[in-house]
Amino acid sequence: MAEHEAPPPRRGLGGEKKTTINDIARLAGVSKKTVSRVINQSPFVKEETRERINAIIAETGFSPDPQARGLAFRRSFLIGLVYDNPNPQYVVNMQLGLLDAMRGSGYELVVHPCNRGAPTFLADFRRFIERQKLSGVVLTPSVSEDDRVKAVLEEIGCAYIRIASVPVDEPSHIIVSNDRVGGRAAARHLAELGHKIIGFISGPPSFRSSHERRGGFEDELKDRKISLTPDYIMQGAYTFETGLSCAAELLSRTPRPTAIFAANDEMAAGALHAIRRAGLTCPADVSVVGFDDFQIASSVWPPLTTVRSPTREIGRMAAEKLIALSAGQVQAREAAPGAAPALVVRDSTGPAAN
Repeated sequence: MAEHEAPPPRRGLGGEKKTTINDIARLAGVSKKTVSRVINQSPFVKEETRERINAIIAETGFSPDPQARGLAFRRSFLIGLVYDNPNPQYVVNMQLGLLDAMRGSGYELVVHPCNRGAPTFLADFRRFIERQKLSGVVLTPSVSEDDRVKAVLEEIGCAYIRIASVPVDEPSHIIVSNDRVGGRAAARHLAELGHKIIGFISGPPSFRSSHERRGGFEDELKDRKISLTPDYIMQGAYTFETGLSCAAELLSRTPRPTAIFAANDEMAAGALHAIRRAGLTCPADVSVVGFDDFQIASSVWPPLTTVRSPTREIGRMAAEKLIALSAGQVQAREAAPGAAPALVVRDSTGPAAN
């Protein structure tokens, strides 16, 4: 048989010719295990061998069966995204980032919303992981901040990446979003515009990002000799409704704040609405800064000055790191960096009103 002469192929259920992994191995003159390593992008294959196998795969039109791959490797080639974040845009952006990295890798995404406050949370989470036989899981805040979840994953033996605002795990298992840096950027911007009486709307206390964004904001104001007094701090829940109600309370204070920093864009949009309801103008009377730079930030009026958190990029990094972890490339990927927030200035901020 010539070097690239195809062997008698098997036939699929519809009678079509179907090339198998054994056929690829025979044509390439290598073992089935070597072909599997190439399919799964293992680094432990010589480049010359990899190129030869990939050329034969392309020539024959061979497509590996995900189910068969899962059986061979005792895992499903599924990656799970677990979240309890109330912001749908965050979840969408995170999914897009994960899919960016997974495209062409042979992995598929399974999404699992949950309620960390539910009494059955851990049992439901464990059932999801075991039922799907996940190759790995990406955990987003605030699930990622729960060490009980980590313990379940380690007991099961499932690879994982935690996305969090601070390092809550070993470098090989974490992507850090650096929310405190973003809080500082918001405070710096308002201080440079001359604002001294500033209101703050926090996210829910169960989210570490709430504490980090507030901490960075307060630290920067303190460095600039500006105080954030308790009467001007409101507890929100990362929703439009809480942004509206909290901003209304802040606007009733005497003296009225000349600026409001809301810890996410949904609450900042609610603050803009409260300002209009009060017969005031943004930014002439009250400036507003949000956090995230989701689609709503550029859709409201005036367009929102906000701190951009690169959620899609973070998702891409998390998936790349998880796939590398599953392939045993831990050491090579340990130093993967976090993603730094950056201020995006639009029309909702201006100099402090006299």
